[in-house]
Amino acid sequence: MAPRSTEPPHGAHTPLVDRFGRVHTDLRVSLTDRCNLRCTYCMPAEGLNWLPKAEVLGDDEVVRLVRIAVRRLGIRSLRLTGGEPLLRRGLPGLIARLTELGPEISLTTNGIGLARTAHDLKAAGLHRVNVSLDTLRPERYAAITRRDRIADVLAGLAAARAAGLAPVKVNAVPVRGVNDDEILDLVEFAAEHGYRMRFIESMPLDAQGAWDRSKMITADELLEILAQRWELHPVGRHGNAPAEEWRIAGTDTVVGVIASVTRPFCGGCDRVRLTADGQLRNCLFATEESDLRELLRGGADDARIEAAWRNTIARKGPGHDINSADFVQPDRPMSAIGG
Repeated sequence: MAPRSTEPPHGAHTPLVDRFGRVHTDLRVSLTDRCNLRCTYCMPAEGLNWLPKAEVLGDDEVVRLVRIAVRRLGIRSLRLTGGEPLLRRGLPGLIARLTELGPEISLTTNGIGLARTAHDLKAAGLHRVNVSLDTLRPERYAAITRRDRIADVLAGLAAARAAGLAPVKVNAVPVRGVNDDEILDLVEFAAEHGYRMRFIESMPLDAQGAWDRSKMITADELLEILAQRWELHPVGRHGNAPAEEWRIAGTDTVVGVIASVTRPFCGGCDRVRLTADGQLRNCLFATEESDLRELLRGGADDARIEAAWRNTIARKGPGHDINSADFVQPDRPMSAIGG
């Protein structure tokens, strides 16, 4: 028998606040740890040991946890991630169910399956997409991802724009000696097609543990490169969004920079993450998790799951320690955490 719902009246939630006063309104839900790329900065060529199907949350479980998050904890925005979330079977149907709960829903994808799904995803209630694209050169894309699929990504971007999944954001991680010579080209590409370009500092979240700080293109370096061609006007950060933004003078083109390493924004973090196997993480770099799947499958009611959620956020630290000698890389790589 399903546990009895003890849901409070709609809108009667108490904010999800940590001990530093940060209110959490943004939930990132990984739908799968699987991916159809093998990016060199993320995982080995042979891939990883994927989660057994029985350990992955089912649609009903995802919907229930999101319902608790929205109606009891005050979550307002929902980001669906992976792995590659488009590998999740029946994704439009799941999004339609989540849409009924009221949050703004976005999705981060590598774009490979977007051309055939963008229309259905929009019809189901998806608001917008972030698409990962680190290079515009087919041979370089194949070298970075170990897959020759850039044509699919470009088609997926166009399909997302045509479907109205706006703004379509393009995410790139510039790495020294790999793709840092394409920073200006990527901005021009995004501007030409009406996408919004965002650059992300590389972070120590690879499965191999081979992250090299010296190869990271910092936010300051990135802005210096952009300023060689354009005059930039700061737009600033929207609320607690991770990206700082600049507008190219005389245009509508906006470029975002997510400087998680050199300009950490932990003091305003409003994000909480749920992995594909139901583990709650209060930080991208957390070394501890709370098992909500065990509570779900053990018959816990909504109040008990809410309490576990609040206790997890209460233990959240002031920020990550990437720039400290005490930093410990999480056991899970990014593909298993979800962005």
